[in-house]
Amino acid sequence: MRSNGSSLEALNRWVDEVARLTDPASVRWCDGSEGEYADLIQTMLASGDLVPLNEATNPRSYLHRSHPSDVARVEHLTFVCTPDEDDAGPNNHWMAPADAHAKIDALFAGAMRGRVMYVIPYCMGPIDSPLSRCGVEITDSPYVVANMRIMTRMGAPALARIEREGRFVKGLHSTGDLDPERRFIMHFPEELSIKSIGSGYGGNALLGKKCHALRIASYQARQEGWLAEHMLIVGIENPQGEKHYIAAAFPSACGKTNLAMLIPAEGYRKAGWKVWTVGDDICWMTPGADGRLWAINPEAGYFGVAPGTSAGTNPTALETLGHDAIFTNVALTADNRPWWEGLGDGEPATDWQGRGFDHANGPAAHPNSRFTVGARQCPSWAPESEDAAGVPISAIVFGGRRPSLVPLVFEAKDWAHGVLIGAAMGSETTAAATGAVGVLRRDSMAMKPFCGYNFADYFAHWLSFDKPGAKLPRIFHVNWFRKDGEGRFMWPGYGENLRVLDWMIQRVAGKAEGVETPIGVVPAKAELNTNGLTVAPATLDALLHVDLEGWTEELRAIDLYLDGFGERMPARLKAERVRVSEALQKAMETRETDVA
Repeated sequence: MRSNGSSLEALNRWVDEVARLTDPASVRWCDGSEGEYADLIQTMLASGDLVPLNEATNPRSYLHRSHPSDVARVEHLTFVCTPDEDDAGPNNHWMAPADAHAKIDALFAGAMRGRVMYVIPYCMGPIDSPLSRCGVEITDSPYVVANMRIMTRMGAPALARIEREGRFVKGLHSTGDLDPERRFIMHFPEELSIKSIGSGYGGNALLGKKCHALRIASYQARQEGWLAEHMLIVGIENPQGEKHYIAAAFPSACGKTNLAMLIPAEGYRKAGWKVWTVGDDICWMTPGADGRLWAINPEAGYFGVAPGTSAGTNPTALETLGHDAIFTNVALTADNRPWWEGLGDGEPATDWQGRGFDHANGPAAHPNSRFTVGARQCPSWAPESEDAAGVPISAIVFGGRRPSLVPLVFEAKDWAHGVLIGAAMGSETTAAATGAVGVLRRDSMAMKPFCGYNFADYFAHWLSFDKPGAKLPRIFHVNWFRKDGEGRFMWPGYGENLRVLDWMIQRVAGKAEGVETPIGVVPAKAELNTNGLTVAPATLDALLHVDLEGWTEELRAIDLYLDGFGERMPARLKAERVRVSEALQKAMETRETDVA
């Protein structure tokens, strides 16, 4: 760490202004070095902010416990602050910029008194990529510094790029007094700035993640002609050595990390198929000179949900977590190993709040407990993750947790239809966001909590990529979560999902015809590889069945949802809704004629 500032005067001025407002005991500029990280760890061990884990089983790994009221995103306290409320849209909580600055600056006044103020220069994406963007986060939390070092390209190289470009996203964070009544996350897209106070947890505090990489970046992307998306990026390599890269959007806790780190089913593995992990959460895509969309993962690590991660569900993640990881709000075994529900190994002795484990107190690990770990530790990490040009995207996949109606997989008719499919996406709510669990929530492109501007304008931005010369990815929708009448999952998921991705790749390559339906193309019989699959043929038929009456009702619900975004809704998307509705009606009339 250093205290001598930057050669960029605008950055120095901002740091000085923040120091005058927050009144820290000292200011330290972070360089991202190993020595700096070691010092931070020692500081947090001494203060009790970190607990060392079993060095034999989890070397150089630690547990952090957040305040019991500070355990998840706080969407109701997250604001997008634009001069015109309509620019933020009904998908965001809005506050006028002047009011927002005044409100949060009053909370920042003296907030760092007696604390160290850390200045963190960071780069989202490969340090030399033209697709990457830089930022600086100021924080009083050493936990944030340590996590930002894992999650971003942080330190001296990032500062050098910022000084060359002269432009960066400004992020100001303080844990404040952790009072939920004095907790706000404010975004100022037109100023490329973020202010967050009152939380030390996850995306509320690691401002490079959702705040920068999605809310601010989505606004930036619209201005500059690219896309910032809540998507994993996975590379699929067939036995011939051909690679296809797929970007996929799922709401939190719907299997993003499992799919990003997918281990092929046994038959595929023996045949020589391989899966490469580029990213598990965020994808930035931009049109290349060849007309294709090229993507980077702007993050350098994984901030994943721990509960449910096991040798059965995601052995790759478990191997990734074997060393040099930070765990947040998990439980501990008697021999100081991290533990969470679904792990399937060991028993909890201490719960996530540091109490002796008692079933009466609820789960041992918080349902939204997390791990932070460097991406390069992942056995399936793709070296192409560091390519400055990114990777070319062959297919975009939308999905959600839908127990009924939605087929296992279907493909959009064209780009506009694909945008409608993404806009209409829905899933049951999870513990990753505060509020009710198990309620169907429309979550367009999995961006409802993260789009930094009006969703209607966002849909129009997506549609704008469909232009002459564009070689856009095919768009698909998947649903791994269909249930039968007994409430059992109908599809085995996990490694078997490669069968579905295989069909998508065949469609991209023109090797599978599929069957046209009013909602899109589903696999024809025998197109989905079922060798070794334990799913009964009747169940597979049910998984691919299109319920015309059910989809007619679904489209009405989609109409109500999308109409809520008002007059800015693109005419082309409205026309696409009409086309699908007419196709459903025609299919029902044809069926009745055939029956007669």
